[in-house]
Amino acid sequence: MTDLLTLQKSFILAHIKEGDTCADFTMGNGHDTAFLSKAVGENGRVFAFDIQPGALVSTKKTLEGEGCPNNYVLINDSHHNAKNYIDTKIKAGMFNLGYMPGSGNKSLTTKRETTLPAVKGAIDMLDSGGIVLVAVYPGHEEGYLEGIMLEEYFKTISRFEMSVSKFQIVNSPTSPYFFIIEKK
Repeated sequence: MTDLLTLQKSFILAHIKEGDTCADFTMGNGHDTAFLSKAVGENGRVFAFDIQPGALVSTKKTLEGEGCPNNYVLINDSHHNAKNYIDTKIKAGMFNLGYMPGSGNKSLTTKRETTLPAVKGAIDMLDSGGIVLVAVYPGHEEGYLEGIMLEEYFKTISRFEMSVSKFQIVNSPTSPYFFIIEKK
């Protein structure tokens, strides 16, 4: 069976190298932040965002526990404000929409009103040959609606500027799926 997390990482790794700048737009417990930190190495830079102060604590613990290089900036702010912190092009951006796993608070989720501006901002920051990956969790109402909204937006992007793909398990409609946006 296809492991979506492994597949996501393989797409990201095809676009980044040592020394690149990346962003984890939904920090959560820091697993994507740690993955990006290791992938870009000591000379790279990773910006990570979350509105929950507990996410910064959990992420810091993850980064230290995994022996990541000190190449990250943890930001307690919404992902739609990323342009206020990132002043360079990024090679990769990751979004893991929904709620923070293990937080015990499934009512605090990403929301359409900030997700769409955040995704648009991430795409605007993409360097040539860069990638944005957006994981969607349609098993709850807001996640389902985020997915519909994003797909409608992605249909408007010129195929001559970006390639947008969707990876979904067809016979499991409430399973997570992801979009990949690649800048030409």
